Amino acid sequence: MEQHNPSIREEALVLLRRGLSNRTVAERLNVPRGTVGWWLSEDRRRRGVRYERPTDCPKCTGRAFDISAYAYLLGLYLGDGHIVSKARQHHLSIFCAASWPGLIDAAEDAMRRVMPMPSVRRRARPGCAEVKSFTKHWTCMFPQHGPGKKHEREISLQSWQQDIVEEHPWDFIRGLIHSDGCRAVNWTTRIVNGECKRYEYPRYWFTNVSDDIRQLYTDTLDMLGIEWTHCTRKGKPYNISVARKASVALMDAHIGPKH
Repeated sequence: MEQHNPSIREEALVLLRRGLSNRTVAERLNVPRGTVGWWLSEDRRRRGVRYERPTDCPKCTGRAFDISAYAYLLGLYLGDGHIVSKARQHHLSIFCAASWPGLIDAAEDAMRRVMPMPSVRRRARPGCAEVKSFTKHWTCMFPQHGPGKKHEREISLQSWQQDIVEEHPWDFIRGLIHSDGCRAVNWTTRIVNGECKRYEYPRYWFTNVSDDIRQLYTDTLDMLGIEWTHCTRKGKPYNISVARKASVALMDAHIGPKH
């Protein structure tokens, strides 16, 4: 490491103890940021100060947060999200199909609007993008986190989460559809005046293995007055269909196709 005048080091530590960021101190004193970080770490070690990373977790700090963004992010998490919470690894991941760049942007935006402080990154994977936000406090915001797969354990909302869903039901539904749902066009044929004619109609599908998550979805549809049916395919009751014209029109007005 490059040697610096001890007076510069002491000046840097004075500024750091006042709360200035490593970057600000480095730029002010024309010292590499890594050097400033090293000085700060050594200073804390000598003084026996344990570093606690600052947090903007709404549950821990009581900070107000964007609840409409949270309702959407909750839907994404229940569908295609998971939390890693280990000794040195803490992050929320949302997996988005690479063919829907608007969805990828929306997932990242929701993370930043709920907790702006943690770093957010995107990682390209075969056919999809993983959007990751790094902080251990996502377990505070999503207490549904636990060992194993979501469909293998009970999933229920806490009262404060249910209040948010009831206040922003369309954001919650949009998150669920954007993760485990789609808008598709079905077709059928009818004999009209002796001729076989093809008719097409739009339909919303939601597919999730968890009985609890499907129940959260259908309970919210009921609250919104959306008609739905439970479809069993190959003996598996994992599909929820919305096909009635009025209900599809209402879904179109608030959800629409992925983009």
